[in-house]
Amino acid sequence: MNQALPVPLDVKLMNTTSLVLGLAFAGMLVTLGVTWLLQQNLFRLAAIRVGGDLSHNNAVTLRANVVPKLTGNFFTVDLARAQAAFEGVPWVRRAVVQREFPNRLRVLLQEHQAIAFWGHEGDARLVNSYGEVFEANQGDVEADDLPLLNGPSGQSAVVLQAYRRLAPVFEKIDMQLTRLELTARGSWRARLDEGIVVELGLGSQDEIHSRAERFAATLTQVSSKFGRNLESADLRYSNGYALKLRGVTTTVLGDKEHRKATR
Repeated sequence: MNQALPVPLDVKLMNTTSLVLGLAFAGMLVTLGVTWLLQQNLFRLAAIRVGGDLSHNNAVTLRANVVPKLTGNFFTVDLARAQAAFEGVPWVRRAVVQREFPNRLRVLLQEHQAIAFWGHEGDARLVNSYGEVFEANQGDVEADDLPLLNGPSGQSAVVLQAYRRLAPVFEKIDMQLTRLELTARGSWRARLDEGIVVELGLGSQDEIHSRAERFAATLTQVSSKFGRNLESADLRYSNGYALKLRGVTTTVLGDKEHRKATR
């Protein structure tokens, strides 16, 4: 019977060392090959294909703002950094950047849709349809009748939501809500297109909406009595509201008048 002879320890070590060195050499060759391949002109970024919203941007503005910030080739370009570069362009809200083999990037843009101005008059930024504040050239705003919203930092979405609820209420009486402000104390103040200031007071959006509805429901009858010389309205009364007419002292419309006006 044949028996296998044991392999000496030194031979085992030699074989293992040879295998490790061979694998290391092969790995080095693969690394050098990949490095050489990545440096070839074939994979240098040759074009960027842009789609999506392009109302306020074009190839010229995007190239000027983004290309200088991109480094690397098709394989090594940092997509997160490229995304940030596109989102840093005025009017761009969101960018999705993908690779297109062998040497292109594909970008899908979403631009801001300006819904209102934000801040104080003369120093206002813009609010998009999501209630986010952004900065852009206001001369590029297409609409010329955007309302002015204002409030504490971080409350733009809340103020926009309140505006969307209140604006249709005043439209019922042929008045346009041009300004809406949430003060630091949590009180709401509105201004209508005829310069009328409406104090809506403290409370939830449901509460101020209810006050505005009550005001709108009775203003037509009140106007027929006092004329269209309304200067301001204070809706912070629990049993009615107070009106200030131009050239006339303040008039309070209470429950009795409210019920009579709504008959």
